[in-house]
Amino acid sequence: MTTKQQPRTASDQAMWDSVLGLHTFVERQLAHTLQRRFGVGLSEYRALEVLTRAEKGEHRMQELADRIGLGQSSVTRLVGRLESAGYAYKDTCDDDKRGVYAVITDAGRKHYQDARSTYADVLGSALDAASDDDQLARAVRALRGAA
Repeated sequence: MTTKQQPRTASDQAMWDSVLGLHTFVERQLAHTLQRRFGVGLSEYRALEVLTRAEKGEHRMQELADRIGLGQSSVTRLVGRLESAGYAYKDTCDDDKRGVYAVITDAGRKHYQDARSTYADVLGSALDAASDDDQLARAVRALRGAA
């Protein structure tokens, strides 16, 4: 490793630490508010968002897992919770009986729409609050500047 790379590596690590800290700070606030006000966790909210935006309101389970950053078994349990709440259901693929889809219901679409503005408000407020923290402000400025 050359001398010129060391400062950049330290800088990259400091930025990454800031991004991770910001992520944790914001996610905690989003998760708490969504659970308290709407009875869904952050992953459930994100699944409803992905399914709402899907062309037919459905995704293969593995594709849904990839889009929200979960493993296959975790997304199976998540969709099970959404199914119990009446927000989604599992359906088999007509072409491949091994393929399983998660499909959003009308109640799931409504629940997502109800929670959407709260999510946006909490996200904005959390980023504003993080801007006042010396260790997180750099990441907020960088992310907002890139948007």
